[in-house]
Amino acid sequence: MIAAPMLSGRVLAIGPALAPLAAGPLFGVVLELAGVERLSGLAPGSVDLVLIDADGADPEGLAAGIAALAAQPSPPPTLMVGAHLPAALVRALMRLPRADVLEAPFQPDQLTVAAQALLTAPAPAAHLPHAAHRSRCWAVSGAAGGVGATTLAVELASLLAARSVRERSVCLVDLNLADGAAAAYLGAKAALPLGEIGPGAERIDAGLVAAFASPVTKRLDLLACPRDPVAFDHAPREVVLRLLDLACEAYDFVIVDVPRHRRAWTLDVLAGADEVLVVSELTVPALLAARALSDEIEAALPAGAKPRIVLNRLASRMFGPAPSMAEAERALQRKADAGLSSDWEAAAASVNLGGPISQHRPKSKIVRDVTALADRLLAEDAQRAAKAAAHAVRAA
Repeated sequence: MIAAPMLSGRVLAIGPALAPLAAGPLFGVVLELAGVERLSGLAPGSVDLVLIDADGADPEGLAAGIAALAAQPSPPPTLMVGAHLPAALVRALMRLPRADVLEAPFQPDQLTVAAQALLTAPAPAAHLPHAAHRSRCWAVSGAAGGVGATTLAVELASLLAARSVRERSVCLVDLNLADGAAAAYLGAKAALPLGEIGPGAERIDAGLVAAFASPVTKRLDLLACPRDPVAFDHAPREVVLRLLDLACEAYDFVIVDVPRHRRAWTLDVLAGADEVLVVSELTVPALLAARALSDEIEAALPAGAKPRIVLNRLASRMFGPAPSMAEAERALQRKADAGLSSDWEAAAASVNLGGPISQHRPKSKIVRDVTALADRLLAEDAQRAAKAAAHAVRAA
């Protein structure tokens, strides 16, 4: 008999009945024993394997935890064991790119082999969507010109890409077709000839999107058009929406820099986004424009869709002409969802050098604030996915 391979790395074991495995097939690993609630707060890349005892957890809570794992850009390999495996739980587990089940009772070497197979399985191939693929799309729009919407879009895309372990997992799409600046901000090439495709949306396929996506890093691509003053006239609604559909099929995250002036496809793009961020600076005209734009979006989109207002260039002050956060919210007639600190030197250096602020000034307050915003959006996304999974389990 050939001995089973030894396991190593970091294993998160969900369920107290798994504790004895630390002296058996899990001997030598860094083992964390926790309850099912640990799955919802698991940081990406913090463990190498998740081992779940299905018999020792509430099915609804377990489904919510699995949904939280599925919401990550690259979930860890997950092995579920148990004598009674509900079909709904198994279906939820199979939405993960690397997962398996092992029926109890089992021999120690069976668990070791199953776990080792998951650990050595290759990550899902880039740009090959599977049935479990779930992309998130965040749309960013400036309430006025020059308020920092492109900066926020660039920083969000760069942050998400840095956290991912899958190549080409994040795409930044610059829909400022006439004079987009994302390519210049990143020091990348704007290579998408959207204006030359014409009215035939069927001409756009996954191969074309991959061919014209400019790689910024191994994990981040850019889809942007060369500057063209008449580009909006040559890019029909169907073509733009087809482009975004294909991007969402291929990437884990799609960040869309949406022009502030409405186009034929603007509301469709915003309606299809998981999050809509309206960026404003702390000037009265920009705040009034942010309030008007947010009101327009809420009135035009389905009930319940609310844009988030992000206030840019916040500065600590005791005296001065700039409105405070409280004064800004009075002008907005609503709460701001996030604020980005003012750091002109870091922003200017990043633009001039080409690349995100997180690359050239990683300790900038802007990077800190964007990270806090992204963490909040990801956490709320995971909560929504968990509730949906729990509802599906109850319905089953």
